[in-house]
Amino acid sequence: MMNHTITKGIGLLAALTLSVGALGACGSTQSADGGKTAAGKVFFLNFKPEAADQWKAIAEEYTKETGVKVDVQTAASNTYEQTLKSEMAKSQAPTLFQVNGPVGLASWKSYTADMSKSEVYRQLTNQDLALKSDDGQQVLGVPYAMETYGLIYNKDIMGKYMKLPDAKVKSVKEINSFDKLKAVADGIQQHKDELGVKGAFTSAGFDSSSDWRFKTHLANIPLYYELKEDKITTQPESVKGTYLPQFKQIFDLYLKDSTTDPKQLSSKTGDDANSEFALGEAALYQNGTWAWTDLEKAGMSKDQIGMMPIYIGAPGEKDQGLATGSENYWCINKKASKDDQQATEKFLAWMITSEKGKKAMSSDMGFTTPFKSFDDVKSDNPLVQEAVEDSKSGKTQVSWNFTMMPSEQWKNDLGNALLEYAQGTGNWDKVKSAFVDNWAKEYQANRQA
Repeated sequence: MMNHTITKGIGLLAALTLSVGALGACGSTQSADGGKTAAGKVFFLNFKPEAADQWKAIAEEYTKETGVKVDVQTAASNTYEQTLKSEMAKSQAPTLFQVNGPVGLASWKSYTADMSKSEVYRQLTNQDLALKSDDGQQVLGVPYAMETYGLIYNKDIMGKYMKLPDAKVKSVKEINSFDKLKAVADGIQQHKDELGVKGAFTSAGFDSSSDWRFKTHLANIPLYYELKEDKITTQPESVKGTYLPQFKQIFDLYLKDSTTDPKQLSSKTGDDANSEFALGEAALYQNGTWAWTDLEKAGMSKDQIGMMPIYIGAPGEKDQGLATGSENYWCINKKASKDDQQATEKFLAWMITSEKGKKAMSSDMGFTTPFKSFDDVKSDNPLVQEAVEDSKSGKTQVSWNFTMMPSEQWKNDLGNALLEYAQGTGNWDKVKSAFVDNWAKEYQANRQA
């Protein structure tokens, strides 16, 4: 297991707010107007489809300023690993790619250059967040975005509900357990016509653009509580599924108090859920800080939304905060030419120290970054602001333990079992088997690969 502590740095969001600074470009080559041709080039295989346009734009800006060619390609949702394998097999392979944490790094360790002398590593607010070699001497992956997810809620709809005579709470702050969340969701569903909504929750779609919200992010909550209870901080060979009953009851709530008949979920997309929420058809939407760009494009204003933790009924959850972490680690391809590796390192330094690069990452892409060069910036993303406030609240934030899930196949099998359960073609025992039995199976398969 790589020298990476999953639970460190989770409470650092307040120190990681985004920035607009004016530090000079670090180590950049001369501009194209200077008449000097750059020796190396950059090829970034981007993991985030929602930031594809922004990466393209900043790459063009960097090329214009420095003369260094930067090619950005973006993998389709849920296809990053297979796309990376395909691209790495080509003669012009990515010079910059991404892994999702220790498990992802294990698959690509032979391609990762040492970044211990890079500017992006030096600028980390907490260098323990980096992915390192077994002996801790080499830095093989540097996180570039800390993100937070939970239940995004529509303040207007919640306000209308709380004015009803039989409302179970009078303030969103009173919702601090699964029981209270269920009471509110059931109340909204009961009064949906009066409130002008189609359901309490947006559709729990299982199209590939949406299923990760449940097979990965929602599944992380019971996993977090189990690993916390058993004091496990590195990838285990097996799991017990201790909190699967709680996983079932939150998933059941999503299905029952929804805008959509569960039998239609196989074709429901992430865009569908985003649209339902933006149009005021649902009060609650499981997603994260990255969702703001799409919600804003759909016409929502900053003062319309807030975010609360996902409560599943675990012990002590009244003190639970939002889920905060990273699955976004930059890696430089050590099999690329030295010129291309150096060009890539300089591009990353420019991204986190130049005014244009920092604006692209903070304002345009909406990232909360773990770099010192971003310390003085306040994000205009209302969900990031909620995350920052949550980190100051004294609550315990849920760590991103899904970076320890043994494989993409494990997630896909869990997603298939959840969908079958939702549609009534499968039972919860299959979900339990996919969660528990398949963990040990996939762990062993990856060890032998």
